[in-house]
Amino acid sequence: MADQTTTGTALRRGTLLGAVFLMATSAIGPGFITQTTQFTIRLGAAFAFAILLSILIDIAVQLNVWRIIGVSGLRAQDLGNRVLPGLGYVMAALVVFGGLVFNIGNVAGTSLGLDALLGLDVKVGGALSALVAVAIFLSRRAGVAMDRLVVVLGVLMIGMTLYVAATSAPPLGTALRQSVWPDTIDFLAITTLIGGTVGGYITYAGAHRLVDAGITGPAEVARVSRGSVTALLVTGVMRIVLFLAVLGVVAGGVALAADNPTADAFRHAAGEVGLRLFGMILWAAAITSVLGASYTSVSFLVTFSPALARRRNWLVIGFIALSTGIFLLLNQAPATLLVLAGALNGLILPVGFGVLLWVAARRRDLLGGYRYPRWLLGVGVLAWLLTLYLGWNSLSGIAALWR
Repeated sequence: MADQTTTGTALRRGTLLGAVFLMATSAIGPGFITQTTQFTIRLGAAFAFAILLSILIDIAVQLNVWRIIGVSGLRAQDLGNRVLPGLGYVMAALVVFGGLVFNIGNVAGTSLGLDALLGLDVKVGGALSALVAVAIFLSRRAGVAMDRLVVVLGVLMIGMTLYVAATSAPPLGTALRQSVWPDTIDFLAITTLIGGTVGGYITYAGAHRLVDAGITGPAEVARVSRGSVTALLVTGVMRIVLFLAVLGVVAGGVALAADNPTADAFRHAAGEVGLRLFGMILWAAAITSVLGASYTSVSFLVTFSPALARRRNWLVIGFIALSTGIFLLLNQAPATLLVLAGALNGLILPVGFGVLLWVAARRRDLLGGYRYPRWLLGVGVLAWLLTLYLGWNSLSGIAALWR
C-alpha cells in the first residue's frame, strides 16, 4: 500500500511538472523566438522592461485561469456553457481554429530547425517531426510520455540558450537598469509578448492538463497556484536568456541578417556550434508547441461527446496529421490565416478570461463552495481590462484581411 501511495504521489508530481512545461513550451514556439529577437534588435537593452512587465501580467492571468479551472475541475468550454449555454461551443471553435493554423506554423518551425541542425529538406524535416509527435499519442501512456518529453526538451532549450547567452557576453548591468528604468517604452512590444504567452490555446494548456490528470478541487489550490507561477517563470527565464543571447551580439555592433536574425545571432555568438544549437532549440520549441497546440485544441472538443472522449488520442493524431498535410501542400505557414488566427486569439482571450472571472465572482456553486480570494479577482480584472485593449487591437488584423 505504501509503495502504491509513493508511486501515485510521484505520478501526480510528474503530471504537475508536465502541466507546467506544457504551458511554458507551448508559449515558447517559433513565433516566440522570432518576436524576442526582432524586438531586441529594435529596442536593445530597453526591451528588458517590456519582458518584465509582460511576465507580471502573464502571472496575473495564469494565476486566475489555473485556479478557477483547477478548483472547478471543469475545462474552460464547459464553464462557458454553464455561464451561458452555447458560449462554450463558440470558445471551442475559436480556440481550435487558431490552434490549427498556428500548428501549421509550428510544423514549419520543426522543419526549419532540422534544416539548421542537420541540413534536412524542409518537407522531410516537417514530416519526420510530425511522426515523432504522433508516436507520443500512439503510446498507451500518452499523457505520461508527453509530460516527460516537454520537461526534457524545455530544460534542454533553456540550458542551450543559457550557454549561448554566456558566450555572447551581454551587458547585464545595462539590461538590469533598463528593466526598471527604460530609455524607451514600446507598448506594441508589451502587448505582443502578452498575446504570445497567454493568448489562444496557450491560456488553457497547463490548466486543462491538470483537469485531465484529476488534480482538481479546493484541496489542490496551493499546488495549482505554484504550478501556474512556475509555468510563467519558466517562460520568463527562456525569454530573458534568449534576449540576453541576442543582446550580447547586438551590443557588440553586429548587424544581423534580416532573413534569419536569430540563427545569425547564435552563429556570431558561438560559431558553427551556435548555429547547430539554434537548430536544436528551434526544433525543440516547435515540436513541444505542436504537442501543446494539438493536445489543448482537442481538449476543447472531447467534453462535448463521450464518443469524442473515447477517441481522444486519435483526434490529437488527426489534428497533427491535418496540420502537417497543409504545411506539406503549401510548403509554408499560410500568412493570411496566421494573421486571422492571431486576431481571433486576441479576441478569445478577453472572452474566455472574462467567463472565468465571472465564475470566480458569481458562480461559487461551480467552485465547490470555494471562497475565491478578492485580491486575486481584483488582479484578474485589471489584467482582463488589458486583454480587452489587446482584443481591440487584434481587430486591425481582421480589417487588414478585408482590405
